[in-house]
Amino acid sequence: MAVDSEISTGGQDKHAILHARFGFNSFRPGQEKIVDWLAAGQHVLAVMPTGAGKSLCFQVPALMRGGVCIVVSPLVALMKDQVEGLKLDGISAETINSSQSREENVEIWKRVAAGEVAFLYLSPERLMDGRMLQALARLPVGLVAVDEAHCISQWGASFRPEYDALQGLRAALPDVPIGAFTATADAATQKDIAQKLFGGRANIQLSGFDRPNIRLHVARKDNKTRQLLDFVESRKGESGIVYALSRARTEALADELNAGGHRALAYHAGLPAEQRAEVQNLFMTEPGLIVCATIAFGMGIDKPDVRFVFHADLPSTLEAYYQEIGRAGRDGEAADAYMIFGMEDAAKRRRFINMESSDEARRKSEGIRLSKLVDFAEAKSCRRQALLSYFGQASETCGNCDNCLGLSSVASPRPTKKVARADAMREAVAGGLNEALLQRLKALRFKLAQAKRVPAYVIFHDRVLIEMAREKPLTEMDLGEISGVGPAKLEKFGRAFLAEIASYIEAGG
Repeated sequence: MAVDSEISTGGQDKHAILHARFGFNSFRPGQEKIVDWLAAGQHVLAVMPTGAGKSLCFQVPALMRGGVCIVVSPLVALMKDQVEGLKLDGISAETINSSQSREENVEIWKRVAAGEVAFLYLSPERLMDGRMLQALARLPVGLVAVDEAHCISQWGASFRPEYDALQGLRAALPDVPIGAFTATADAATQKDIAQKLFGGRANIQLSGFDRPNIRLHVARKDNKTRQLLDFVESRKGESGIVYALSRARTEALADELNAGGHRALAYHAGLPAEQRAEVQNLFMTEPGLIVCATIAFGMGIDKPDVRFVFHADLPSTLEAYYQEIGRAGRDGEAADAYMIFGMEDAAKRRRFINMESSDEARRKSEGIRLSKLVDFAEAKSCRRQALLSYFGQASETCGNCDNCLGLSSVASPRPTKKVARADAMREAVAGGLNEALLQRLKALRFKLAQAKRVPAYVIFHDRVLIEMAREKPLTEMDLGEISGVGPAKLEKFGRAFLAEIASYIEAGG
């Protein structure tokens, strides 16, 4: 299935683009090989954990190859956020979508046809429209990137029929490399994606599934409202997501949280589109908000400082569980994934499987996946080992799940050692960090994001602010050395952040 050949990336320097456009001095593990394959015109399936930097994996080779890069994305809100992020990096990007007027879309297309747009974000249904494909075939398309690629697989937890039409991409744009990106794909799903998009022949990069900063915990369900309130009591002021099975339950849990002194909103498919968009926007921009949601809330949520995900009901599969907990801790800081579980949840899920699918093979497959999820919930050994094993990744005991942490040091001293190492690592990361300055920088970022009507992470990710708070740069040259501060963002936001740092220091900080 995989094709691994010698690669030449042409005359443009990937490292120069990485630094000059995005402000990074080096690639993260797993990124560079994907960049090289795509730059060389080869198809790629990349399975990368959330927060691993998949966008750079297609943005850098797209700029190397030139022409327009078509990015397939499932959500209008996600497309808009990513377009705004690229524009803040000084890169021309646009989206054509149903939320814009026909006149606006026509004007954007004229710019695309004139070669003035480097990245064009489209939904799968709009891209695979016959007229759009014919128009794109006349343009220098340098690359196609398919985000959330697991949606094309009938074996995945998030199959979307509109993604199925992407099977026609290779025939429509035969000389264009395609990069497919997902954080959630077991072996069967990987094979299905590769077959549908690439005819089974593609470079496959598995960057690992582990998110070691997320602590895993499963408890027997007793009283889910009380268990939720007990869980969040020590987490006031932290952003989090609570997943529940029914629309009514999301609203009831949000009411209970608000009554308990927390700031919570409900989100489900039964709400008007405007209300859903407002909840999502508030979650992305306001600190300390908890969203109680069905699975309708999730895809495209790229908020770095989500500190917990709480499952009040059993998710549908281990893939869904992994994807949902992956919305926590994207800034690399400690986060919690807490699930309460009862056998009645499994029985309800099995009824759903039998009602929703008339295909015997699919019912059998989904039944096996449900059994794997129940095995995980009832596991007495390391949960992270069980989760990663499901995706085909071997690992040691983690020292950061309820089962590992519950083992006695006499019975198993080796988890104990890993916990100590993890604590030492957290202390080392925090060394030299001024928490008060970091909070001021976050407040400034929030103000700038509100003014531009974008999520805060589009201005700067948390890790960039953390480095600012640690290094305390006072000149534009010093600020430009912070990883993630590219020339365009330095020009747009540099003075504001330098002034905030200087003000803090002058006040004796």
